Amino acid sequence: MTAADAIARRSLRQCLCNMAALLYRQGHVLETVSSPHRGLDARALRRLAEAERDWASHQRTLERSEAATYNTQCRFVLTDLGRELLFEMFGEGAADIA
Repeated sequence: MTAADAIARRSLRQCLCNMAALLYRQGHVLETVSSPHRGLDARALRRLAEAERDWASHQRTLERSEAATYNTQCRFVLTDLGRELLFEMFGEGAADIA
């Protein structure tokens, strides 16, 4: 891993940590975004953005870094990369796929 990769991963970890806090404040759990079959729909994303001014920035960062995407139901979910980082930070239970 290059120095640039290490910095990018550290930045993503910070973003994921902040995202987790925002999710919890709004009544969500990490499994909402860590399970590719669940995710946040457009309504939930809109509510998060309205309630948490930093949400949109974190969402864009995760999407641009390919740590998050939209599943086939058009719901916002973490990719394998996002789940891997989430697991490293919060442990296996945070990234379990039901």
